[in-house]
Amino acid sequence: MITILYFARLRERLGCHEERLDLPAGVGTITDLLEHLRTRGGLWAEALSEGERIMSAVNQEIAQPRTSIRDGDEVAFFPPVTGG
Repeated sequence: MITILYFARLRERLGCHEERLDLPAGVGTITDLLEHLRTRGGLWAEALSEGERIMSAVNQEIAQPRTSIRDGDEVAFFPPVTGG
């Protein structure tokens, strides 16, 4: 099981800030997980579409699309952050 956290506009659009999910077969990277979540359709497909700029972290470390995920991991999705 993994924990998925959604922040900022993703949390607002999806109406969900956290969920626990049994790691589906064939899901081993951030890209795989996003593709799996998009299969929920509707708002999920829209908010997590490939055209949306979404950053991710695995176990509180910035992740890349090919970063591996394993059972027990915490995955966070959030929009890019700017400083000023």
